[in-house]
Amino acid sequence: MKFGETFTEYLHGEQERFLNKCSHVEYKRLKKVLKSCRVCRALENQSSSEHAEGEESNELSEFCRCNSCPSPSKHTINTGNEMEVDLLTIPPLFSMFFAELTREATEIAGCFSSRVRRLLHLHVSSGVQRCMWRLRHCFADDQQVMIQEGRMLLDYVTMNAIAISKILKKYDKIHGSVSGRDFKTKLRAKRIELLQSPWLIELGAFYLNFSDSDSGEPAEFFRKFSCDLNDTQPAMTMSISDSVKYEYSLTCAICLDTVFNPYALSCGHLFCKGCACSASSVLLFQGLKAAPRSAKCPVCRAVGVYNDAVQMTELDLLLRNRCNDYWKERLRAERAEMVKQSKEYWESQAILTMGL
Repeated sequence: MKFGETFTEYLHGEQERFLNKCSHVEYKRLKKVLKSCRVCRALENQSSSEHAEGEESNELSEFCRCNSCPSPSKHTINTGNEMEVDLLTIPPLFSMFFAELTREATEIAGCFSSRVRRLLHLHVSSGVQRCMWRLRHCFADDQQVMIQEGRMLLDYVTMNAIAISKILKKYDKIHGSVSGRDFKTKLRAKRIELLQSPWLIELGAFYLNFSDSDSGEPAEFFRKFSCDLNDTQPAMTMSISDSVKYEYSLTCAICLDTVFNPYALSCGHLFCKGCACSASSVLLFQGLKAAPRSAKCPVCRAVGVYNDAVQMTELDLLLRNRCNDYWKERLRAERAEMVKQSKEYWESQAILTMGL
């Protein structure tokens, strides 16, 4: 079965009710655009060999719906989520076709992160919120419901990521270019590359935390995620298929140890909270929200990535369960450092207040 048929079947399958509330890649429509572009290029090559001019050339430019042949005009395309694409800062590939794909990827990334955030918040919550969750699902097993929703979110992000990858490969094949590959790099730089999201790591940790429980899910499904914390390079691995695997490093780039109390900066890089606070010149008790806008990521040097940092609560829970001795040791060290920093800070404030 071709991927287009598989994707259509997925959209109208058992998860259709869930997908109606989420954005998705318009795979069929984008494929039709590329098909018309292939015809356009064939006609253009034919017209070039016949040296045709005038009205025929204008007709061809309009027929090429992906707009990759004409030179781009000088303007920006606002795709939402504070993302703008300047058509003159990159090759002509950023036409209406790529603007549409960017918009869809942005909406999918936003939908995925908000749904995962809500799911994980319910997992660690208790009391009234947990009770309301069970009421909404008619007192069904809340653990089972959460696992099923997590599975739908995993299918959602992987199917859309594959759809984007297929479309970009088809674009490059038709145009004989590397524009699609470059566009994928741009998505990663703009922090909307679906399979590099820190929320996907959180979802993986969520499943690994459930993997030993009697969840009712097939064992094969849990094998999609694996985590090796005993290796010199601790990592989490997600298997989309037998041939496609993604590995996410769990090593802090500052202390070069397994991350503790991990935070993901908005650029996607993971750090221990203490290491990230040190890199951004803020104290532990102040937190990353207090970091100045000018503070840069120690890895990619991106600016303004600390204020929207994500606390990786599920990953921290996974590390606590699987590396309990290491986790306790790091906890004692962090608390001692926090007490030390707090004491020094308030002593300095008292000296300043008294004018000594």
